[in-house]
Formats: sequence, structure tokens, C-alpha cells
Amino acid sequence: MNIQVVRPRELGDAERARWRELQKADPSLDNPFLSVEFAVAMDRLRDYVRVAVISDGGRVAGFFPYERHSFGIGKPLGGFLTTCHGLISTPDLKLDAKALLRACKLSVFDFDHLVAGQPTFAPYEMDVRPAPVMDFTSGFEAWIEQVKANSPKNLKTVRYKERKLGREQGELRFEWASADPEVLRTLLNWKSDQYRRTGRVDRFAQPWIVELTDMMHAEKSSDFAGVLTMLYAGDVPVAGHFGLRTATTLVGWFPAYDTEFGRYSPGIVHHLQMAEAAANDGLHMVDMGKGGKEYKDWLKSGVLYVAEGRISRPSATAAVHWMGRTPLNKARTIVMDRPSLYRAADRVLKGFGRVRTSMQQQESPNSVVKEPSGAS
Repeated sequence: MNIQVVRPRELGDAERARWRELQKADPSLDNPFLSVEFAVAMDRLRDYVRVAVISDGGRVAGFFPYERHSFGIGKPLGGFLTTCHGLISTPDLKLDAKALLRACKLSVFDFDHLVAGQPTFAPYEMDVRPAPVMDFTSGFEAWIEQVKANSPKNLKTVRYKERKLGREQGELRFEWASADPEVLRTLLNWKSDQYRRTGRVDRFAQPWIVELTDMMHAEKSSDFAGVLTMLYAGDVPVAGHFGLRTATTLVGWFPAYDTEFGRYSPGIVHHLQMAEAAANDGLHMVDMGKGGKEYKDWLKSGVLYVAEGRISRPSATAAVHWMGRTPLNKARTIVMDRPSLYRAADRVLKGFGRVRTSMQQQESPNSVVKEPSGAS
């Protein structure tokens, strides 16, 4: 077994073709965050991106994309931006994980959305979590029947709000795979506002993340593409989403809506219309990612599994990293596990967001910030 570490951009055509071949051969790897296109894009923007090319008997058996930060701290490719990571390989490939870290010059590797059950990493999984999905393999109508069975009251309420939105604000129109960069700007502005309003860090305050999103929006191959969707009431955009897709799976990434229309729950209305458009476009699944909002529970018709864990080699760096990260990760897991704690934490963050917004308004008296009149 031979391991060679390179930059993703250094992969040749044959290696990129082999990556795609391995990914398509294993259904558990059917996620755009595991695609070679995403790794190459990240490498163009970040100097710390690497990929370990694993060969066995002269043939490439796997790829391990990762980030190498200062002091040999290893992180999954895309880190906090992504909802899936792992080893792209033949299903039975099992490496000595610590030997892999040594070859990658890593002291420690933390993971929280790893494809569960991969032989190399399975011994280091500390927790396995479900990631809800919308499964269209039996067709859209079968999926919507499952949603109705999950919560008939919720579906009825959303359909009522959908009709009310169209009646009061203009006929509804859904756009699938918009190529318009101005539509993307509208969505990202909504998302930035949501981050600030709810006390989260605004990801789009970092120019490289905006550039990454633009690059992904421009990707249009049959195996990998950015998909921008938007729901309109008349000619006015009210809710949208930008995500990535493979040939058969769309991954939820950046959903947002205009708070002016919050009373209509436009985010959920959009999700229902997006599901139908995705199924009509031949997609088998929308991966909504683990944890988070309650709406995922009644939109889901299946689950995938992702793992949390940690691998380290004996070193002072690994010890310091453990003290800084492990207690925080455990606390996050406890909060995500308990809906009452999650709602309480969400309220605290939103309160912080309101205080911050108020302070910004006092500093800029002429600015106007719209508060949400509802949530979806």
C-alpha cells in the first residue's frame, strides 16, 4: 500500500476519472461534498487543502481529501461548510488510520459528518447520527404521502399558507436551476441577514466563501452541479436555496427567505416545491443534513448515517487539541439531542442577534432592519 499526498489540482485526468468511478460504485459516497470537483474548487481558494492518493498494487484504491492546518491539525475538507466527508475508496479498503495520519503529516483528525461505517475510521467513531433525507426513488407522490403520514396537520397548514401566499402576493412560480447571478446575490443577502438576526457568524462575510459559492454555481456537469432554486410570488422572490448535486443526490446547503413574507412560511413552501422539481429532474434524494430544524422530521422519508469521532497520534499538539475541542463537541451533541435544549439555545442566539442588531441601528440611525414576522 502506497500513500502519496498532493494538492487536488495536481490530480491528472486518469486520477480524477478514478475518483468519480470509486464514488459512483458505492451508494454511501453519493454526495457532492465527496466529489473531486468540490476538492479542486476548495484547493483553488485555500492553501491548506490536500488529498492522500492511496494505491495498492499499482492501482489507485482510494482518495482521502482533508485540510492540514498549523501544528498538524487535520480537519475534514470544507470543515464547517459541509455535511459529509470521508474516504473515497473501494468499500472494503481498510487502512491503519494512524499510519494514514502519519503519511498526511497530521497529529489529529476530528470528524463530525463522516460517512458512517467506513472500515478505516469505524474503530474511532464515538457517535453515529441520522441525517434525514427526502427519498424519491418510489416517486414524488409516494414521498408526499409519507410526509402526510408523518404530520398531516403540518402539511395541511403549509398547503393553506401556500395558497394564501399566491392569493395575496401574486401567482406562485418556482424556478429550478437558475443561472442568474443576481438571484444568487439575493439569496446570499437573505442568508447573511438570517445569520446576523439569529446570532450566528455570517459565513458570507468571508470573501472566499462567497467566491466558492459563485464557483459552485457555475458548475453544470451531469455528475456535479450547483443548483439555485427560487420561489416567486408574482415577480417578487420570496424564498430560495442553493445546494450541490451529483447525478442523483441534491444536498441542502443555503436555504433562506425574505422575512417580509415570514407569515406565509415561505421556506417550507419552497422546500415542498423544490422536492417536486428535484424528483421531476431525475434526482433520487435530497439530503437535508443531520440535526437542526424540526421541519426535517416531517419532510423526511428516510435517513443516512454520519459519524463523529477523533483520531490522534501521541503528541503535545493532540493533547492540547483534545482539551480545546472534545468538551465542546460533547456539549453540542447533548444540545442537538434534546429538542428543548436546542430551542433554548436557539432563543439565546436570536436574543443575542436582536441585541447586536439594535446596537448597529443605534450606531447607524438611518438604517432599517426588518425583523421576522414568522419562521419556516
